[in-house]
Amino acid sequence: MSEPLTAPGEGFHPHLHDAPGRSAAPLRTRLHHVRAGSLDGDTAQTGGMRRFAAVSGRTVGSEKLWMGQTHVAPATSSSDHHHGASETAIYVVSGHPEFVFLDDSGDRAEEVRLRTSPGDYIFVPPFVPHREENPDPAEEAVVVIARSTQEAIVVNLPRLYALAAEDA
Repeated sequence: MSEPLTAPGEGFHPHLHDAPGRSAAPLRTRLHHVRAGSLDGDTAQTGGMRRFAAVSGRTVGSEKLWMGQTHVAPATSSSDHHHGASETAIYVVSGHPEFVFLDDSGDRAEEVRLRTSPGDYIFVPPFVPHREENPDPAEEAVVVIARSTQEAIVVNLPRLYALAAEDA
């Protein structure tokens, strides 16, 4: 037998109802239920894509984690950017987004393109410039993102390559 869904606006796990007249439990003692339709679009953005926060310091009081969705429209590329000191993990939900970065570990720098499919994961280390592209002319690409910081850090860059000290 399944449990009833959390009532809209309730925001917490359904097993943790407050008794009438009792004060609410502290933020860190409850599970939080963030519905798909209540994601927060008021977060750091990059041209060519739209980010929506689900779990953040502002939405649920997280201290070390940010998680949400990113949507990349058909035939669109994001701006080049990095995520500061944050580690970023990406799970591809739909579409076939491509992740582009500069590999400068060899004798000459080379642009690398990671072509993904639903179910794939990508890890982006801190400060690594990259961009997301959706080459599909008709289908939006949707990914779930988790970051090691409580808010979405986005540093937009004028180009994919690391900035020289005089450009910073």
